[in-house]
Amino acid sequence: MNKSDAVNHFGGVVRLAEALGIQSQAVSQWGEKIPMRRAYEIEKLTGGKLKAVTESKTK
Repeated sequence: MNKSDAVNHFGGVVRLAEALGIQSQAVSQWGEKIPMRRAYEIEKLTGGKLKAVTESKTK
């Protein structure tokens, strides 16, 4: 999952941070790739709508 996907899903950086129980500054420090621990938390919070790990399309 990309940071922009999570931010859009929650309606902004502040709301994403609130859902995770962290400060918005912490979210702002992430690159486009979300730290894996947080990605799994987001997957759980969204009921699987956002996946922590995306499947590779290379064969």
